[in-house]
Amino acid sequence: MHGADVIHDVLYLASQSPRRQELLTQLGIGFEMLLPGDDEDAEALEAVLPGESPDDYVQRVCALKAEAALRRREARALPASPVLTADTTVCLGGRILGKPADAAGAAAMLAELSGTTHRVLTAVTVVSTVGMQHALSISEVTFRAMSEDEIARYIASGEPMGKAGAYGIQGRAAEFVQRIAGSYSGIMGLPLFETATLLRQAGLRF
Repeated sequence: MHGADVIHDVLYLASQSPRRQELLTQLGIGFEMLLPGDDEDAEALEAVLPGESPDDYVQRVCALKAEAALRRREARALPASPVLTADTTVCLGGRILGKPADAAGAAAMLAELSGTTHRVLTAVTVVSTVGMQHALSISEVTFRAMSEDEIARYIASGEPMGKAGAYGIQGRAAEFVQRIAGSYSGIMGLPLFETATLLRQAGLRF
């Protein structure tokens, strides 16, 4: 048996994101976590290269995460089930807005996003017996204007920390979202249409 003729019932998810876990569960996909060990510097993979576009960045980082996860699976002598990685970035005018380092950074990002339209890019990579396959989801999100007080209250909730662009669309930030064009699940962190397509090509049964 070769390629997609090999049927798998379980996926390895190489992501700590609770949203991605929820979205896979929504599709009825069984998965096991395949997270970095203490000897891995996962954050180093996310460094932006000079002059790199957001589109190139998110796809490169996702592929690097997949390669690292594959090495992890082999080092741990785990069965050869498909491996899924994803990476999400928010960009405004070609600039990448990463995860805020602190409350002040979150406030600055949200002030920039206020009253504007930005792009949310989520890259997905699946590694299986058919090779390494990629998809890129591109969505546009328009925020209404937000006051300084609204931004401060949102930051006080703690939700912006650890999230690209300093917000989570599935949480309190939903009240700021005037319009979206694209994939809601992609904005959350895992575009389900593209992900399901890649997983079926990889022979995952769900």
